[in-house]
Amino acid sequence: MQPNAASIHAPVAEDFAAVDRTILDQLGSRVPLVESIGHYIIESGGKRLRPLLVLLAARALGYAGKHHITLATLIEFMHTSTLLHDDVVDESSMRRGKQTANDHWGNAPSVLVGDFLYSRSFQMMVEVGSMRVMEILSAATCTIAEGEVLQLTNIGNPNVDEAAYFETIQGKTAMLFEAASHSGAVLADASPEQEEALKLYGRYLGLAFQLIDDLLDYQGDADTMGKNVGDDLAEGKPTLPLIEAMNRGTEEQTQLIRKTIRKGGLERLDDVLAIVSDTGALDYTRQRAEEMAGMALAQLNVLPESRYRDTMADLARLAVNRKA
Repeated sequence: MQPNAASIHAPVAEDFAAVDRTILDQLGSRVPLVESIGHYIIESGGKRLRPLLVLLAARALGYAGKHHITLATLIEFMHTSTLLHDDVVDESSMRRGKQTANDHWGNAPSVLVGDFLYSRSFQMMVEVGSMRVMEILSAATCTIAEGEVLQLTNIGNPNVDEAAYFETIQGKTAMLFEAASHSGAVLADASPEQEEALKLYGRYLGLAFQLIDDLLDYQGDADTMGKNVGDDLAEGKPTLPLIEAMNRGTEEQTQLIRKTIRKGGLERLDDVLAIVSDTGALDYTRQRAEEMAGMALAQLNVLPESRYRDTMADLARLAVNRKA
């Protein structure tokens, strides 16, 4: 049976229920707008993959305490705060098929509530009581911010190569996946070998997910994805499908993509879609995603057999076999 969202959450269903309760508790604020926006973005759906990684990593190593619930919750708050900020930066109006918070309430409230969620996550780190976990997550926040700035500086730049692209997605996406599985391992007193393996598992899983996200921007369905096809192109983001299409295409095709990246917009969307398909750039992007997923799978050999390890393997497979 193919893994799906329900099957990968099933082994930690009770833990997830506790996470949901903790989210509601921690969203409390004396400022009503904070609660309104916080609830709106948290309840907008999403796969909750980052808290899932915390729970699975900790349980796979036999953790029997309660701090993994707090850790999973604060990781979700960190992720949610980045979404609020990203939508403002990207001027997005839709996420997961719903109106974005910035489109509904405005940019200033969205940014400030994002700041609140980040701040709350650091309060919760103190509750976890592990300096190692704080070290991992505080370093991750800096790397994520750098990744976002790097992506911003690369918008409209057709000279971004594959190495620079991977540096960007490692920071803006894979870093929080890595921090989630790594901190879960540390919480469970993993051996040095297990800790390093789960750190790398999260990294490669995050890279695989972002590669497929960037692929779906040129191949997906808007209703399924909850966002518009071509959003990255409209913003002038040089993602791997475009980078590889420029490497493989004719001079005319390459120049068309370069001009489109510089200008942004969707005037030449159909032409670009044809080029990324005809040059094999989409196949190449999928190949790279499958490579990352395979590297994630290889890290799981250090874990004892359990349904949690099996689910982590399913999650790596799901990363590259999804439509949203």
